[in-house]
Amino acid sequence: MDWPLLYDMQRMLDERIETEHGLMHEDLFNRKMLAFLVELGELANETRCFKFWSVKPSAPAERVLEEYVDGLHFLLSLGLDCGLFYESRELPAVERPLVEQFLAVFRAAERFGATRGRKEYERLFDDYLRLGVALGFSPDEITTAYRRKNEVNHKRQNERY
Repeated sequence: MDWPLLYDMQRMLDERIETEHGLMHEDLFNRKMLAFLVELGELANETRCFKFWSVKPSAPAERVLEEYVDGLHFLLSLGLDCGLFYESRELPAVERPLVEQFLAVFRAAERFGATRGRKEYERLFDDYLRLGVALGFSPDEITTAYRRKNEVNHKRQNERY
């Protein structure tokens, strides 16, 4: 994945939002962290992986992917806020049930939120990418969906969303 490109796209969106909403001098880290966690919960809800009481299937893959890249937007933005940038590397395979992978991301987010450290950010990013793999998404699908949603987010700003 072309991380520098995605960070640049995210930086442009963040700068636009912060400028247009008068937020240039505010620390938005906690709001972005909460937004990331909400998006992660919405993603889990779309997969329905934890809903042992229901037989209804997961949302269509395209909807799940859209929720996944919503979270990626905030993950990239959090890195930008802290001056941290994820670099591609080979991820060791971790075979976890989907529920456990979601919980691993929630735990990693909590650690990163408390420290804002490089090691914790990389762990959170690794776990989020593993979640994408567990959901069946390829790097190309994620990149394409991110670009598409980034355009939607700019359009929403045009429309005073």
